[in-house]
Amino acid sequence: MVPGEGAGAGRPVVSFGEPEGYDERVRPRPFGARFRPRIAVVTACLVLGLGLIGGAVTGSWLSGEPGDSPDRGSFATAGGLWHSVPVDQLFPPTVDGQGAGPGGADRTWTRIAVAPDSGCRNAFDPLLRKALAPVGCGRLLRATYTDATRSYVTTVGLLFTNGDAAAMQSLATRFQNDGLGRRTDLMPRPYAAKDTVAANFGPKQRASWTVSVLTDAPVVAYAVSGWADGRTVDKPLPAQDAMASGATTAPAQAGLGNEAQGLADRVERTLRKTVSSPTEQPS
Repeated sequence: MVPGEGAGAGRPVVSFGEPEGYDERVRPRPFGARFRPRIAVVTACLVLGLGLIGGAVTGSWLSGEPGDSPDRGSFATAGGLWHSVPVDQLFPPTVDGQGAGPGGADRTWTRIAVAPDSGCRNAFDPLLRKALAPVGCGRLLRATYTDATRSYVTTVGLLFTNGDAAAMQSLATRFQNDGLGRRTDLMPRPYAAKDTVAANFGPKQRASWTVSVLTDAPVVAYAVSGWADGRTVDKPLPAQDAMASGATTAPAQAGLGNEAQGLADRVERTLRKTVSSPTEQPS
């Protein structure tokens, strides 16, 4: 629709192609003139309606709101990203976390190591591996980051499962209702890379963590954080508790819950954006 000109200025004008064999300057007959505006309105409404529906589907994937019904095409596409997207796109070399730190402070994380893509053998503690078993293990991608001060290290992972939409929804419900994401015996394991500040980042150094079961993709995203100096932690806290107002434990006061949650959130957002254009390179 474009603005009119002359006497009809200000009123919308809808232009349609003429039927085959007609010149653009051929004037329509009275019958056509009476009905073409109505056809134009109906067509415009139909196009607008389809556009809104398509936008809603795309929006639900990007926002990932609970209760959204996954689009089958997007769900299947997300399941294959582990082998079709460059690692720098899923785990960017640098991740900015505006407002991700305690009190809304900004954070910047630098990737220091990427684990070879693998299966899930020896990647999780036994109970967590058992909890994830219903959706299976397709492929596991992991990377470890450090903060700008190199005081903390955080491993973030993307587990691409073999589960369908119903299985992922069932697992997400179980994690939510049974509080599985807050149990210390279900913490993810870190990836300790030699010759980096994360060299001593082992199971006993885990301080805070988060696990997110996606329902619009066959993916479980997680992150686990700790100190870079290799100190052990007696009482690790799930990120949700470590970020709570008034929390006084060492992981909470150090902001390690923010490290885990902030980095996991941003990697998850990157995954969601990537599925709509998996061949684009990160900016």
